[in-house]
Amino acid sequence: MGAAGAVGAGAMALPLKSVEAKSASRLRDADMPRPYRTSLVQAPVLQPDGEPTIDPEDGKPVQRYTVTQRVGTANILPRLATPVLGYNGIFPGPTISVDQGTKVVLRVRNQLPAAHPQYGHVLGTSTHLHGAASLPQYDGYANDVSNPGFYKDYHYENSQNARTIWYHDHAVHHTSLNAYSGLLAQYHLHDPLERELLPQGEFDVALTVSDAMFARDGSLGYDDNDHSGLWGDVILVNGRPWPVMKVKKRIYRFRILNACISRSFRPRLSTGDPVTVVATDGGLMPKAQQVASWRHAGAERYEILIDFRKYRTGQRIELRNLSNRNNVDYDYTNRIMAFDVVDDGFDKTDPTWNTLPTVLDPENEVMALKRSQSTRKRRMRLKHDDVTNIWTLDESTWADIIASGFQQVFADVDLGAVEIWEFENKSGGWFHPLHIHLVDFQILSRNGRAPFAYELGPKDVVYVGEGEKVEVLMRFGPHRGRYMIHCHNLPHEDHDMMTQFRVGKKAFEPDENDPIEAARPVWDE
Repeated sequence: MGAAGAVGAGAMALPLKSVEAKSASRLRDADMPRPYRTSLVQAPVLQPDGEPTIDPEDGKPVQRYTVTQRVGTANILPRLATPVLGYNGIFPGPTISVDQGTKVVLRVRNQLPAAHPQYGHVLGTSTHLHGAASLPQYDGYANDVSNPGFYKDYHYENSQNARTIWYHDHAVHHTSLNAYSGLLAQYHLHDPLERELLPQGEFDVALTVSDAMFARDGSLGYDDNDHSGLWGDVILVNGRPWPVMKVKKRIYRFRILNACISRSFRPRLSTGDPVTVVATDGGLMPKAQQVASWRHAGAERYEILIDFRKYRTGQRIELRNLSNRNNVDYDYTNRIMAFDVVDDGFDKTDPTWNTLPTVLDPENEVMALKRSQSTRKRRMRLKHDDVTNIWTLDESTWADIIASGFQQVFADVDLGAVEIWEFENKSGGWFHPLHIHLVDFQILSRNGRAPFAYELGPKDVVYVGEGEKVEVLMRFGPHRGRYMIHCHNLPHEDHDMMTQFRVGKKAFEPDENDPIEAARPVWDE
């Protein structure tokens, strides 16, 4: 699927400034979706497998869930069906919602075909709960693969503060194709502070935003521009193209996940009014921040409040996209979704209906860290090799990790150590959303200046734009073992922009939490 001349198919990873073109899909005009013709829907909430049990070791409740990876069909286009790979066969997959302190055992059953129906690779999968501090063997390590016919039980502590996280496929060298095909879903962790401060229930709205291009028959097209990235011409929210949501005259909370495999957004309300950012990847910010727009890369989560009280009944407010440097934009990628204001009633005894909080979590441990606490500063360069067409982190690739018997690391850090890591992107033409597994971090600086207002909360993905140098500060824990660092432009990750770090262990030391061997998949009878 060529990108209509916007980026030459087969070219050597062309640098991107800000390209515009008409479309990327090969659909007939009658089959091409248009903005604001469909209603927003919410992914179903996954129901547990029976009643919770009690962990005899610590007395905490344990809830079991099951999802099955299988082929399904999505109704995205007006007249054509789109085959997808989905958790329980749907796109996006079911949302998991749990309280802090309730442990979860998530059984992921791989009932996919032996090979991808369109792209032909073996459909082994590895499930990463992105934003959770999981043990290495349950973290979705790229080479910890469950092949078709197997299942794996993933154990999650859920001891962190409330946050919007998500689970998605992380299989080595095929993450982009598998996630693009539908293997992604939100996961909500609640705690008492978040429930008190922010809207709940129908006013707590998950928005999983992605983009796609389509073949003539309605199937997903795929063109990553020779591993540079995929930019679709159709913007999807919860699997619907440019949907419309009816909203009441009150304050709503939106959990916005950018699930694009490459595209970044710069959302802005059509009215020009600010939104209130209340949470970042790692949960509540110390203080709420009002912004007119924000830069939002793949895998980042921002929770925002939008106040619809002042709008008139029948008014339409659009969530538009101003885009960013290094994207490819098309006719309608400047729009995301719309809100139509209605005059329906609601319970006004709920104080969140008209409250825009200012102080949120001033004692957040990550944001309380000080530069002076760091015992070491490490530097990493994010690069593209024009000769090999391979993406590297600090001159290293995942192929180097594999060749070392999975022992080579970017950093050996002590459990509990506090460090500053600096990421520099001098390789022109791209931005890189860099994800560090296990930890939440604080963004200290961007090109020597303060981070953006909307970044003043705990993060696990940092947007490293073209020509940018970013410092982050973090404490390593709570677990020992090997964890991944990678670019979340997923074609970059797959080719081969991944490395790892090791916490509280030495190379070749026996590891009861080995990310590949400690919890092997099981044949699914």
